Amino acid sequence: MLNKSRLFCTLGTLLVMLFPQQGLANMPDITAKAAIVIEASTGKVLYAKSAEERHYPASTTKMITLIVALENGQLDDIVTASPTAANTEGSSLELSAGEQLKLREMLYGIMLISGNDATVAVAEHIAGSVENFAKMMTAKAHTIGAKDTNFANSSGLPDVNHYTTAHDLARIAAYGYKNPMFKEIVSTKTKIIPWAGKEYSRELFNENRMLWLYDGANGVKTGYTDAAGRCLVSAAERGGIQLIAVVLDSEQMWDDSIKLLDYGFPQLKTHNVFQEGDIFKTVRVTSGTLDAIKLVAKSGLTVPIAENEENELHTAVEVSDKITAPITQGQKLGIIRTYYKDTEIAATDLIADQAVERKSFFALLWKSVCSILAVFWS
Repeated sequence: MLNKSRLFCTLGTLLVMLFPQQGLANMPDITAKAAIVIEASTGKVLYAKSAEERHYPASTTKMITLIVALENGQLDDIVTASPTAANTEGSSLELSAGEQLKLREMLYGIMLISGNDATVAVAEHIAGSVENFAKMMTAKAHTIGAKDTNFANSSGLPDVNHYTTAHDLARIAAYGYKNPMFKEIVSTKTKIIPWAGKEYSRELFNENRMLWLYDGANGVKTGYTDAAGRCLVSAAERGGIQLIAVVLDSEQMWDDSIKLLDYGFPQLKTHNVFQEGDIFKTVRVTSGTLDAIKLVAKSGLTVPIAENEENELHTAVEVSDKITAPITQGQKLGIIRTYYKDTEIAATDLIADQAVERKSFFALLWKSVCSILAVFWS
């Protein structure tokens, strides 16, 4: 008779062969003290290690510096480096006191070569001081959902009151990718900007090696201090799937990041939620040559999800109660909000599928008379 323990062992082996533990066998072996990889549009967590634990972020801080600058400044603004900015310690754009650059040039200097001096110049330009700018950074982070984060400066230099988590940094990066200029800057490999008083320009080379190492890499920011260790927020896009990976206090940040991204991509597929031109609603039109009009999606929407997650997506349509002619074809008349679980991930315009002219005065008058007569004879 077969020994029971041997039977259970045999059955267990067969089950593992037939139904492998999802991801456990291939769980990334990383050196980072804290790490995470998420899908950017939904925020879905694909892997996490001590992701809610507080750490110093070093220069990965500069992602929120970029976001606040883009949302509160104009790219062609002229930014003047103060003596305080020019004398800032750490990695530098080598700004001279009184030197002027456009805000966009400062931002490339911040994100490509981690210019601490440029972060001070930008902070002073937008908020009057680094302290005020840091308050804006923290407030913005909390609005994004990065609530276990506090910033004390614009550069990421060590401060006991300057901290975040891997998950919060992933949230900040994912938010940044909604802004085309953020995406353009962090994915730029090289950039030439002016250098006042020199016969040559500054030639900037992005310190993020992932842009060369990883297929589809498109950001985002390196960081290092003795207190923080080696940090990297990396990003890559493949087949319509945008991933964000974060490693904090890592011994091998490039290898760790590659492992995380490699682990993330196979877990997802793209799902078509709706297509351009899909009809979402038919609404009544007042004072028009037509009594009703169809509202269609201005653009299609595809969302990355895991297997069997279609039921986690739902849409809500918002349309005005009263739509009055005239209406032009393609006119925005509503919006489709798409949710992943309880989080809004996309907003798509609903537009008129055809034009509707306004009825003439006499046609409107005759309609009113007919309505009165109908009431009278009823």
